[in-house]
Amino acid sequence: MTLIAEDLLLLLLDDGSGKPVVDSTKLPRAVAGAVILELAMSGVVTVAQDGEDVKKGRLAVRGPRPDEPILQEAVAAIDGAKRPMTPKSAVEKLHKAMHERVLTRVIDRGFVDEQKGRVLGLFPTTSWPARDTAHEAQVRETLHWVLVDGRDPDARTCALVALLSSIDAVPKVFPGADKRSIKKRAAEIAEGQWASEAVRKAVEDVWSAVAVAVMVPTIVTTSS
Repeated sequence: MTLIAEDLLLLLLDDGSGKPVVDSTKLPRAVAGAVILELAMSGVVTVAQDGEDVKKGRLAVRGPRPDEPILQEAVAAIDGAKRPMTPKSAVEKLHKAMHERVLTRVIDRGFVDEQKGRVLGLFPTTSWPARDTAHEAQVRETLHWVLVDGRDPDARTCALVALLSSIDAVPKVFPGADKRSIKKRAAEIAEGQWASEAVRKAVEDVWSAVAVAVMVPTIVTTSS
């Protein structure tokens, strides 16, 4: 079983060139958001509400520690913070480490290769072209059923769509589909009205956190 973050990363790497289909600001933050969302959906981490011992809107570790090493590392970082973090601050804290861990995982599993080279013989570059696309093809097929054919999503698919939507990557994953309709369908799924309240809240908070997290560095870079 792959992590949601692994599936997301595979979708955001072009199979042929091995280059990300989104910029370097969005990709690692979306991956970190996927890790946090997986923890929230499994009940390991919750977003505090009114009347709890943690300030509303902050992350609290509630459930048993997961066995999966990447999730364990994320829980340790969230639980070890000096003060409870918001989903956005958790994305910012975790995005570099989680991106590296998940990238290493998909390489080790044989989903992609890592290729290093140089541009003009001077500037180092790395790409991750697809090696075994069977799993990614299955993920894409499920997403197509939901986004294009209109089938109801399960919780995992809803999370994946929400994360893609948060960085406006759905049309990049399905370039042949009608851009307007597929974005609208993705936004509807991201709202999570079909899901339980706990899952809907988790998707909503992490979706917002990733969307804001990728927006701020972009604004700073542009203004500079």
